[in-house]
Amino acid sequence: MRTLIIARHGNTFRPGETPTRVGARTDLPLTEEDRARGIGRYLLAGGIKPTRILAAPLLRTRRTAELAAQELGLAPGVVQSDSRLTEIDYGPDENKTEQEVALRLGRVAAVEAGQDPATLSPGQLEDLGSQVIKLWNARAVAPNGWLVDPQMLMNMWREIASEIAENETLLCVSSNGIIRFAPVITGDCDAFYAEHDIKVPTGGVCIFTSENYGPWHCEVWGVKAFKNVS
Repeated sequence: MRTLIIARHGNTFRPGETPTRVGARTDLPLTEEDRARGIGRYLLAGGIKPTRILAAPLLRTRRTAELAAQELGLAPGVVQSDSRLTEIDYGPDENKTEQEVALRLGRVAAVEAGQDPATLSPGQLEDLGSQVIKLWNARAVAPNGWLVDPQMLMNMWREIASEIAENETLLCVSSNGIIRFAPVITGDCDAFYAEHDIKVPTGGVCIFTSENYGPWHCEVWGVKAFKNVS
């Protein structure tokens, strides 16, 4: 059996802080360790021990991988940096609040619909922008201006999955924008998106398995590992 575990990094904002769109150009450290350690504890409780760990080179992903490895009792050197797993670039929305993002996307959506954004209230613009964000969270349709190549990311996940040998368990630590394209390895993204919330929470874990180099199946998707361990 081949196993691919994908985990999202832990929190980068403290309680009470206003979160922003943290992408490839915003290299924030973790603000807590619970979710990262929870990943390791969850896997350990399930009898799953990675033979390799890949992590995006950003502070939040690298540190999450290191803390998870500690909980799993693995040597520090087991974590390898892999730039393929680096979060997408949110372009003009990088490091902006969700309200700011929704307003900009709302203005873009209004223009695309033949409307003058100046005739719409901030609330109407936010509603338009929120619909664009919902489409991103439901079907991975990238909003205008974000620097993301869906086909490239799907090919990347196919490539990573193909690199996993029989009896190998690989843990990849990445970010929300990247992880949502991983279900392509099951062969039917549309069906997967119809059945799952593809926005993986911080510290969330996804597990795919393949028997005898056959099709990949999703066993776990987006489980909040830190809430599922004692």
